[in-house]
Amino acid sequence: MAWIDLNADLGETVAGIPTADDEAMFAVISSASIACGGHAGDAASLTVAVDRAARFGVAIGAHPSYPDPANFGRVPLAMRPAELTSAVAAQLAALVDAGADVRYVKPHGALYHAVTADAAHADAVVAAVADLAARLGRPVAVLGLAGRIEHATRTAGLPFVREAFLDRGYRPDGSLVPRGEPGALLHDPAEVAARAVRLVREGVVETRDGMPVPADAVSLCLHGDSPAAVAMARAVRAALDAEGIGVRAPW
Repeated sequence: MAWIDLNADLGETVAGIPTADDEAMFAVISSASIACGGHAGDAASLTVAVDRAARFGVAIGAHPSYPDPANFGRVPLAMRPAELTSAVAAQLAALVDAGADVRYVKPHGALYHAVTADAAHADAVVAAVADLAARLGRPVAVLGLAGRIEHATRTAGLPFVREAFLDRGYRPDGSLVPRGEPGALLHDPAEVAARAVRLVREGVVETRDGMPVPADAVSLCLHGDSPAAVAMARAVRAALDAEGIGVRAPW
């Protein structure tokens, strides 16, 4: 039986206000990447997210970012490696302190993209993950796209899991269409559900121009803060179920 992980970025509370219907999203996913204070989230939202994960049997991942809540972590910061390691480590610790059994780490926003190309920032993030793994006494995986971060993770002896995005546009080189450009975001539940099935069955994703590109992914991501997030997540889960594709966490 084929299977896939379905993850969502959740717990992204800003000024005490949730940006997504986390309760509905937790009901259909297998892994949740929880914001832990860098771009969003606070002590209260972390506690709520950990409780939801337990109720729905969802694996928990940390979703650290550049420490920049004013820009929701979507602006690259020129941080020294040691400074970045410290910032990421503090965010991971906040999630652990909330009672989370952290199974993986997925950088957020600008940091997510930076670590695919910037070796220094990739190494800095992995250093924080490696420290967490050492303290927990077990491996902690890194979730992301291929690039410098995958190399740094594997060099550190940690698992790396590739993901693909169901609700983001792709360019011909396999990178994501930058937010703000035409075709960057997908909103049609039927289109997103069909993309999920094709990713599992064929290992490809269509670009915004309709061309197929390889996408070797173990986990598929939906952004919880999209207006159509719940409808898309439910459509994806229904399509996977109809195809006999299991949904489970790989951690």
